[in-house]
Amino acid sequence: MLKKIPISQLRVGMHLHRLDGAWLDHPFWKTQFLLDDPADLQRLRDSKVSACWIDNALGLDVAAAPAALGGPRRGAPAPSGPSLPAMSSAAPASAAPSAPPPAADPPPASCTMQEEMTRAAAVCRRGRDAVFTMLSEARMGHAVDAESYLPLVEEISTSVSRNPGALVSLARLKTKDDYTYMHSMAVCALMVMLSRQLGFDAAATRAAGLAGLLHDIGKAAVPLEILNKPDKLSADEFDVIKSHPVRGHEMLLESRGVDAGALDVCLHHHERLDGHGYPHALAGDAVLQLTRMGSLCDVYDAVTSNRPYKSGWDPAEAIARMASWKGHFDVQLFQSFVKSLGIYPTGSLVRLESRQLAVVVEQNPQQLAAPVVKAFFSLVSEMRQSPRRIDLSRPGCGDRIVGRESVAKWGFPNLDELWLGADMRELAATASA
Repeated sequence: MLKKIPISQLRVGMHLHRLDGAWLDHPFWKTQFLLDDPADLQRLRDSKVSACWIDNALGLDVAAAPAALGGPRRGAPAPSGPSLPAMSSAAPASAAPSAPPPAADPPPASCTMQEEMTRAAAVCRRGRDAVFTMLSEARMGHAVDAESYLPLVEEISTSVSRNPGALVSLARLKTKDDYTYMHSMAVCALMVMLSRQLGFDAAATRAAGLAGLLHDIGKAAVPLEILNKPDKLSADEFDVIKSHPVRGHEMLLESRGVDAGALDVCLHHHERLDGHGYPHALAGDAVLQLTRMGSLCDVYDAVTSNRPYKSGWDPAEAIARMASWKGHFDVQLFQSFVKSLGIYPTGSLVRLESRQLAVVVEQNPQQLAAPVVKAFFSLVSEMRQSPRRIDLSRPGCGDRIVGRESVAKWGFPNLDELWLGADMRELAATASA
């Protein structure tokens, strides 16, 4: 049976089922494990977590903890299995009410882009390190424990719930050295966004996010000199890259906690509906919905990110180009993807009716064509001007977006600072460092 207890009542020998608090509030990747190390107990007591759920079917109960931890009763047979260290302090006799845990946490309150950015940067830092560790373990031939990454998926999902654009926009700002790690983070966040747009329940959304996080694990089998090559790949090198879905699928088959959906996303996220993808040239209904979602999210983040051999496309330009690729994506899913991200995603360079250039800084979910922008350049004088924030959805606003603009054409330096702000740009840099 599951019981909720304060951390003060937690003892060695109990089986943790869930920690009440955000993933960033405690030092563990997993939240379900037997607490058999006094050092781990102390780390929990020193954390920000105040309560937890225990499973007394898999470990000690609160009331039974003192007797069990103090050793067997006189005349009782010694317990089998590994012994637990004795504790000098006994647990209180009374336990917290043992009502079943809630099915899901209440949705977090929404917040502005700027409010979420600091928290999203912390998630990016922790997530980048987690994916680095995952790929390093896979590169050494170790099986991946997928369940251990569910807390990261939960934290990404929580950030997306508070403000969908913050983490996705931060994860797009990659350096050439961390592209593979941050790409997995970004695809996870995009999968969560799209799942929410499609009305998936909490469990299905988590599964989609985990599939996004694991989709490129096969790149652990690609030599680093090919993976990080600063120039265009040769035909032979590209063949090596194209092997990563099959290699990743082989790795995940040996891993724990990977469902059929994640396996299929890993193996087939480079398939196309017209049958021109790889590795199996699947077409039409042979490509599952979750895999179609993974393909969309993978391509969008790839084309909008700077790579060693090319600059990323402007987000709005990426949406426009992807919409023109006939036979590549599921049309209905693509429409839902645009709704989740915005017609003019955050960071897009746009032209206003007032003959100004502006960068999109935040979405208005109810009016996708009228985001919040920051105007910074006059097309009349052809000069920079003091940035001015404009909410195009505000009643009485006389301005509107009349088109997107090419970042490459204008060549504005430090365009990211306009939508992030100078302080946040520095924060974003640390998120991928």
